[in-house]
Amino acid sequence: MMNIDDAVAKRRSVRGYLPDEVPQDTLREVLALAQLSPSNCNIQPWITHVLSGPSLRSLGDKMVAAAEAGIPPDPDFAADRKFEGVYRARQVDAAVQLYGAMGIDRHDRPRRDWAYRRNLDFFGAPHAALIFIHHTFEEREAVDLGIYAQTLMLLLTSRGISSCAQGALSLYPGIIRDHLGLGQTHRAVFGISFGYEDPAVDANQARVGRAGLEDAVMFHRELIPA
Repeated sequence: MMNIDDAVAKRRSVRGYLPDEVPQDTLREVLALAQLSPSNCNIQPWITHVLSGPSLRSLGDKMVAAAEAGIPPDPDFAADRKFEGVYRARQVDAAVQLYGAMGIDRHDRPRRDWAYRRNLDFFGAPHAALIFIHHTFEEREAVDLGIYAQTLMLLLTSRGISSCAQGALSLYPGIIRDHLGLGQTHRAVFGISFGYEDPAVDANQARVGRAGLEDAVMFHRELIPA
């Protein structure tokens, strides 16, 4: 098992998986450890549903069918934000790297739509964790879900298990709730597809960089004059 530094360095979004399932004991182990994630006032607001096998494939089929039928997404949290400035530049760079690895031209709309629908089928992963929050909670509590998700993905990485956090897995929450028998008290935030990476998948050749330390972190020691 790799150390924390190596897990952080090696974790990346994987978009193609082998069919082999992760052993149930390993699933329970990493999910139990992820429960130790910190949260505001220790409320632990994450509600996690782990899907595998026929249940996962059936849900993927339903969401892909909705997209192909032109049914518009109806996420519980707005998903139409437009990025600007450096944030838009980072988004574009990531898209260039990903679509370039898949050999998809930016003007090839049919292939780009196909790539988008792969999100909704969990990239063929054998497992997915769909993460919800109680309907009484808002952005402040949702922050804790990000902490939980990173903890979970690092635990998976340390055991040689790949993953991809996907906002796209919250685009059709009605379909998901119906599939899982959930009520409106569960608001879908995002999902994590995971399993063992298939190195033969073109998308997995993409490598996306990160901003430098000087672009993201400011160190303060002296008082700023009033």
